[in-house]
Amino acid sequence: MIRFHYLPTLRAVIALKRQELSKAIDLLEPAAPYELGWQGCCSLGFIPSLYPIYIRGLVYLAARQGRNPAAEFQKILDHPGIVVTDPIGALAHLQLGRAYELSRDNTRGKAAYEDFLALWKDADPDIPILKEAQAEYAKLR
Repeated sequence: MIRFHYLPTLRAVIALKRQELSKAIDLLEPAAPYELGWQGCCSLGFIPSLYPIYIRGLVYLAARQGRNPAAEFQKILDHPGIVVTDPIGALAHLQLGRAYELSRDNTRGKAAYEDFLALWKDADPDIPILKEAQAEYAKLR
């Protein structure tokens, strides 16, 4: 798990923060075969990991590649049984909205933002990511 999940993902996050976008994508390659899970040892069973997908989507967003991040975030939304209550499940809606906005698909972008805002309707209104999403959504109208 460390070699094929945690390290590639963490290294890609560092590369993303440094704006080394192609390097970040390359760093996530070892995780690709295991993103939707692998057989764990002992009693752990099948261990899914969607964080490499999420980070890859963020990298594509930073590179302003509209269709690529949308595909990555959609992968997360297509696997609710893996996401369960992980925060990236909700955040994937927001990032998908951003990706659609980037590719100028305002109809689907608005729908993704609305899905995110519906999930967070009872959240603390001072959460920075929620405030960002609300401001971005207001610009789409």
